[in-house]
Amino acid sequence: MARPVLHDDALRGRLLEVTAEVVDRVGPAALSLRSVAREADTSTTAIYALFGSKAQLLAALLNESFASFGAAQAEAAEEGLAALGVAYRRWALDHPARYRLMFGGALMMSEECTPDPKLASASMAPLREAVERLQREGTFRPEDPATVAAVIWAQVHGMVSIELAGALPHEADADDLYAATLDATVRAWST
Repeated sequence: MARPVLHDDALRGRLLEVTAEVVDRVGPAALSLRSVAREADTSTTAIYALFGSKAQLLAALLNESFASFGAAQAEAAEEGLAALGVAYRRWALDHPARYRLMFGGALMMSEECTPDPKLASASMAPLREAVERLQREGTFRPEDPATVAAVIWAQVHGMVSIELAGALPHEADADDLYAATLDATVRAWST
């Protein structure tokens, strides 16, 4: 008779989500597997069985987050550069703890935990491909596409990070401000 499955994908997903929230709240140095298990209503045994260690749990969180972010970007890619920007913000607002972990650097600095470079690179590929497509069409300046993509990412990332930090001017409408950022970014690189 087969052994019953004790720890399934639903528990794995819940542990990743709880880990993101706990690290976002207390910082990576204060993260304990006991607190994650308690908040996920499970045991540390489940964490060890599913992930192996704290470092592996954190690496899995980063990898799963980059994969999810990359899938959202790939889904929006066919609709063009502005759609990629909208999808970027939507994903960040839907997953603020994961976004801060992916791009904030605290986890990577304190835990020496880095995402799989292929996943991280693939998550940004739709942006680079959109820039290259616009350059081939002659509607974007013919500068190094990697540089153009990095600058566009920095502008979009900056606005989203300011919004998530609650640092937008109190009278500003976040949707309008983000739309203006996307418009200005596209105009800056257009021919």
